[in-house]
Amino acid sequence: MTEPSLAPRHIAVVMDGNGRWASRRFLPRIAGHKQGVDVLRRFVKACAARGVAVLTVFAFSSENWQRPADEVSGLMDLLAIALSREVPQLKADGVALHFVGDRSRLSPKVAAGMARAEAETAGNTRLVLNVCFNYGGRWDIVQAAAKAAAKGLTMTEANLDAAMALAHVPHPDLIIRTGGEKRLSNFLLWQAAYAELYFSDKLWPEFDDAALDAAIEDYHSRERRFGKTSQQLEPTAAQRAAA
Repeated sequence: MTEPSLAPRHIAVVMDGNGRWASRRFLPRIAGHKQGVDVLRRFVKACAARGVAVLTVFAFSSENWQRPADEVSGLMDLLAIALSREVPQLKADGVALHFVGDRSRLSPKVAAGMARAEAETAGNTRLVLNVCFNYGGRWDIVQAAAKAAAKGLTMTEANLDAAMALAHVPHPDLIIRTGGEKRLSNFLLWQAAYAELYFSDKLWPEFDDAALDAAIEDYHSRERRFGKTSQQLEPTAAQRAAA
């Protein structure tokens, strides 16, 4: 298990592969999504145990409306069930829940459930869990620009960043995508500028604690320079002496 002091502050995950996991077992795709919720429940606990401060997951993209109607309906039902079942435990575990995305297309019942879940967990400080639902990175940039323009602000990086849907948390340090695909698929396009990307062939329902530790270990093998050179990152003689 990864030491808490070594964990990235913010991990984001594209939870890909639920449908394929179900299809390989001759199950309906919604069965894979149900399994994915079970894995997410364990994953939240694993991240909290490792000292991760923020976890952001891609649950439903703005492009997912194009999926078969029965799958979309099943996902909405699954969200409603999860809100009623999972929130009490998240509250007890110290998790603050945030739903990030465009709620205008959601039913009043689902939108109200989201708001209630956020209110009930607002005081928690152990882990921030951002669930991106009906979210897209391009939508996020557009809504941020519109918000800044409505306030009469100059279009600077700082002003746009402050208007982003995830402005309440730092940018992700590590973005994990499961399922073997190697792209962001319109996830956190603004916030991913300096994130380390990790791609796993495991389908999301197969992504366990060992897989999380492997991703974190890989993250620590990277040199995060943020535009600087390797030499600039080396401690000076005075810094080494002080250490």
